[in-house]
Amino acid sequence: MINPSANGWIKKFFLENESNYKDYNNDLLTFYHDVRTSGFIYGYVIRINLINETDTSELSSEEVTKIALLNSLFSLYKIVTKSDDQSVFIEKAISFYTYLHQKGNSIFAKSNPNLEECIATRIQTNENIFAKNFSHIITNALLFMDILAFKKYLELEENPITYLKSVEESTIVLVSNALSIKENPTQYDTLLIKLFENSLRYTKFTSKKFEKSKFGKFDSIIEILYLLDIAAMAMWSDDELSTVEKAYLYSLCTELHIVDFEYKISLDSIDAYIKKYKKEIPYFNYSNPVKHFYDQSNKNVTKLITRNAKRLTKELRESKELVFLLAKSTTSDLSKDEKKKVKKQLLDICKSIPSLTIFLLPGGSLLLPILIKYIPQLLPSAFNENLEE
Repeated sequence: MINPSANGWIKKFFLENESNYKDYNNDLLTFYHDVRTSGFIYGYVIRINLINETDTSELSSEEVTKIALLNSLFSLYKIVTKSDDQSVFIEKAISFYTYLHQKGNSIFAKSNPNLEECIATRIQTNENIFAKNFSHIITNALLFMDILAFKKYLELEENPITYLKSVEESTIVLVSNALSIKENPTQYDTLLIKLFENSLRYTKFTSKKFEKSKFGKFDSIIEILYLLDIAAMAMWSDDELSTVEKAYLYSLCTELHIVDFEYKISLDSIDAYIKKYKKEIPYFNYSNPVKHFYDQSNKNVTKLITRNAKRLTKELRESKELVFLLAKSTTSDLSKDEKKKVKKQLLDICKSIPSLTIFLLPGGSLLLPILIKYIPQLLPSAFNENLEE
């Protein structure tokens, strides 16, 4: 089991998947179709593109996205360079990200940043530590731009920042135009704007309509399909697209020289993806921030507890007073001192398990009730014995 929140996960990923990588036979189109269906294009990854899929049920969406970004970068590296040398790939990827963060990022002030740190900085879009773990927008929805820029870097061996800015600006043109002509705006449009605003790094989002766009500088199949998918994402609706909306997308296809077949695949893909995963996609669940915070926290803590169940069970069984107090709390109120003891002892246990140190962050104690909720499932016999007493 790979833990992308702990050091050494990239090395372990390569070791565990030595013969599990998909061979795209230098086919960028097949690679892109795979990345699209994984959800990576849309900002919420549902699977890792490997021959035998990795079990991600115990991973947070941020952790899944880390693996997906690494795997996509490596897959593209193999297509462009026709090499599968992992050490050279890592050197190239670190060099690439060093260009993107030459200013304003503390980890790149070090002489030797590692790829795990580079990937972590690209996944997160929120600055606050606590918000990074429980925000409604956890990952960068425009992360595929890193893949496009990495391709350009491998081909030209030059600073990719100008290219990346160009792709980002073109994406804003598309989204702005698409949203401006929509005939029946929905709450989804507002959520989409929030998602893009949180994902942009080099430009500012604007709702101003651009009269004319120029995309002739993009000619790679993965560039033009990505621009189409972003536009389709902005146009998406529960109902069928209007004539005007279809006309806009079709004119975009003409400008980008995209065949009708790929146009249909793009529309069908975004429609099927959102309808199937709408309840899971974070930016669709922001209508009630408090409820969403609790739901997201519940999911994250549940995964952490599941992942560390054995260690947590062992620590709890050795804390007889804590178990007794927790059992007591199910039948009567604890005194002020007893509540302090429960909180202190739980935090001490979390301190001893690296993955649970999130509870020690500012505000982390607010999550303790979620942890307490699952303790009876870990120690049913101990709880029953205490309740009998």
